[in-house]
Amino acid sequence: MADGKRLKELKKGVDREKLYAIDEAVKLVKGGAKAKFDETIEIAINLGVDPRYADQMVRGVCALPNGTGRTVRVAVFARGAKADEAKAAGADVIGAEELVAEVQGGNISFDKCIATPDMMPLVGRLGKILGPRGMMPNPKVGTVTMDVAEAVRGAKGGAVEFRVEKAGILHAGIGKASFTETALVENIKAFADAVVKARPSGAKGTFVKRIALSSTMGAGVKVDTATLIGAGAAAAQ
Repeated sequence: MADGKRLKELKKGVDREKLYAIDEAVKLVKGGAKAKFDETIEIAINLGVDPRYADQMVRGVCALPNGTGRTVRVAVFARGAKADEAKAAGADVIGAEELVAEVQGGNISFDKCIATPDMMPLVGRLGKILGPRGMMPNPKVGTVTMDVAEAVRGAKGGAVEFRVEKAGILHAGIGKASFTETALVENIKAFADAVVKARPSGAKGTFVKRIALSSTMGAGVKVDTATLIGAGAAAAQ
């Protein structure tokens, strides 16, 4: 499909072959976000891994220092005192068997869910529903935990989960176009650092191959990885 006139105009101001320093890339992407809504600023990282192999899977969670700019509705599968903790921390939906039944019935009124370990036999029934949506609780990213209060605060405050896709590419939203350039750069650096720290044991050669930024409706801008995570980390052998 041909690009619309607006996107073509935006692309005119971006050199498709150039690798931009992170500050300059953010300025270009933010400046090109001219939609009538507050566009999400997105990052795409091409990694030197093959996620078909367990020892090359990359996943984790990053607490963005300036949040995501999104209002996140959080559900917690818990009982008793842990349910009370979740409510006090600001969870939007809390329950056990009844919440499982709601989800099975197609009522998913949340964006992220957290569960205490004892609830996982119940929550496991929802794998086919929550899994494809990327919402299944997982201890590796801190969403299966006894510290539900901290998990809820993290989800509400800007914690972003990431998982590499089949093609070795990782996508995430790291802020809004209304954020300052400084806030966006801080978020991007924190996210990139979290990804580098999540490097799996099976990754060989260059780990971070390419990075690009874009807004929801804007043109993509290629980033010079050395200005974001350092040449050493990007090309670690």
